[in-house]
Amino acid sequence: MKLIIQPDDGLTPVVQAVRNARRTVDIVIFRFDRAELEKALETAVARGVVVRALIAHTNRGGEKNLRKLELRLLSAGVTVARSADDLPRYHGKMMIVDDTLQVFGFNCTKLDIEKSRSFGIITKDAKLLKEASSLFEADSTRQPYVPAHDELVVSPESSRQILSAFIKKAKKELLIYDAKVTDRLILRILAERIKAGVEVRLFGKAGKGAPGVDARKLPDLRLHVRAIIRDGTAAFLGSQSLRKLELDGRREIGVIVNDPAAAKKMRSVFEADWALTAEAVAADKDSEKEKEKDKAEPEAAKATSGA
Repeated sequence: MKLIIQPDDGLTPVVQAVRNARRTVDIVIFRFDRAELEKALETAVARGVVVRALIAHTNRGGEKNLRKLELRLLSAGVTVARSADDLPRYHGKMMIVDDTLQVFGFNCTKLDIEKSRSFGIITKDAKLLKEASSLFEADSTRQPYVPAHDELVVSPESSRQILSAFIKKAKKELLIYDAKVTDRLILRILAERIKAGVEVRLFGKAGKGAPGVDARKLPDLRLHVRAIIRDGTAAFLGSQSLRKLELDGRREIGVIVNDPAAAKKMRSVFEADWALTAEAVAADKDSEKEKEKDKAEPEAAKATSGA
């Protein structure tokens, strides 16, 4: 497995994969504004690669752009399908190129790639590839998807079960990137892990069900990934937050990363981000002390004068 780190790696791993495609490209799109990737898809068609795009039926504020993208891709020879509207949102992001699967926490947009913390994973695991292909075929043809693999994490079919089991196995620490952790059952599991001595740190906000979570705001970068690093040896990354709607109601796609090297690298990124927040917290404390000092000095002078 190979890890993509945003904003460090940019769009290069995605574009390069399309440029190197020999037979097929299947891409799932929720938001999209990168001309270089669109050009790579068009060029792939021109050299005989079968390119298929599954485009979300809607997104917040960008539906017109999705329809325009569909028309441009169709005119370039891409086979375009639109997701069904039976779910409130089709939010997954993935791409299959020949015998390689890429799963993203980010959209292929300037904002997500250049100004956001996010991750993606590249894998040649044959079973994962087969499962992702089954998902793409089912959603492209608007047929039911039946999960058959416990490492491709798909909402609403399997996310709750897989992620609950993943979190329960934590022995030392859980490091989480997630804007909103509010699912009641997940919070209960986190509380149980904390009670068992597991350290839980979060970039984002946590609901009231797990008071021991150390939650902070990601400094400097926008947060656009859902990721969990467990004990520094395994991880999850994908599009689904630990919220009821995203676990049970929307199409979301993620992957369990059982690659210690990739998990270790994700942990290093988390710790570097956390160190920046520690500096910010220390600076805030110093600022508060200065304010208290400034406030105390006039009071002391007033008391002395009164004496």
